[in-house]
This record gives sequence, C-alpha cells and structure tokens, in this order.
Amino acid sequence: MLLTEEIKDTIINNVLSSYEDKIENIGEIFQDSFLDTSHEVEKINNELKDILAKNSSLRKKDFDQIMFGTFSFQVNREKEVRDLSKSYFNEQKEMSKGLRENLKKFKESLANGEIQRIQEFQDMIREILVKQEERKNEVTSKLKEFQKEQELMAKSLSDLLAKGRELRINDLKLMLQEFNTQNKERMLDHKNRKEDIREKLIEFKKMRLEL
Repeated sequence: MLLTEEIKDTIINNVLSSYEDKIENIGEIFQDSFLDTSHEVEKINNELKDILAKNSSLRKKDFDQIMFGTFSFQVNREKEVRDLSKSYFNEQKEMSKGLRENLKKFKESLANGEIQRIQEFQDMIREILVKQEERKNEVTSKLKEFQKEQELMAKSLSDLLAKGRELRINDLKLMLQEFNTQNKERMLDHKNRKEDIREKLIEFKKMRLEL
C-alpha cells in the first residue's frame, strides 16, 4: 500500500529535524566561553606591566617585547580555533542543504512505495549523523583544549601578580619559559592529531559529495 502524504511529510520532517536539531553554532559557544578569560588575561597583563615598571624599572615596551612570543602563540591558537568552529558550522549547513536537495528523490521513493530505497536513505542519514557527532566532538575538544590553555595562562599571570612588591623580571621570565615549553609539547601533540583529523575530514567531505 502506498504511503499517505501525511506519513510522507512526517517521515521527511523527522529525518531533517533529527539532523538540523544537532547543528550547533560552535562559533557562538566559543565567544561565550572564552571572551571573559581573554579579558581577564589582558587585565592581569596590564597590571603586571605596571608593577614591574615600579619594582624593576622595566619599560613597558620592553615588557611587551618579553611577552610578545607567548601572546603571539595564543593569538594564533585563537585564530585556529575560530577558523575550525566556522568550518564546522559551514560543513553542517552544507550537509543540511544537500539533504534537502535530495528530498525530491526520497519523496518519489515514498510515493512509489519503494521500501528498499527508503531504507537506504534512512541508513545514509544514520551514518551521516554518526559522522556529524564525531566531527562535533573533535571541534568541541579543540575548544575545551584552548579554554584550558587560556585558564592556565590566567592562573600563571595571577600567581605572578600575587607577589606584589616582591615581583621581579626573572619571575616573569621563568614563568614564560615554563609556559612556552608546555606550548611546544602541546604543538607536537596537536601536529600528530591534526593529521588524524584531516583524514576524518576528507571522509566527511566525501559523504557530502555523495549526497
């Protein structure tokens, strides 16, 4: 027996809703989660600059030069994560668009009662949703990793600020040396994982082309 129009519409809406409801704008999550931390780091940095100018007669432009390498790394990491979140959201929108464009074939299969074709379409949707969840988890993991780096920087700077009048230039340099060493370790780990993510992304894009 052929499926009624009402059932067809219900199936179609459920299929699309199950996909579109999962699309999250990670970019907005990024803004909400990390904006406060960035402001905190900037505020503490300015306070440290003033304290070292008083305690060690460190010129503010020299302070900025000392901090340049570390902050440049953080700026690049922030751009990387922003680009990743934007890429993720665009991927999801393209996939959703592809699904909608293929609805005509799906409707024809429903109208003709082609159960096998319907099952194939549903299987494809399930596979796409699994890949989408994996991709979302990768992006979310990157966001959390960056947040942890920002929080660590804020804590390290706060610890220096707590020294008050006892704070000296060497304290700052030792903190930066330790932090930069950790950054190098994270970059090596990131490089290894980036290749794995790249391969998964190629697979994800292949699925989009097959729609």
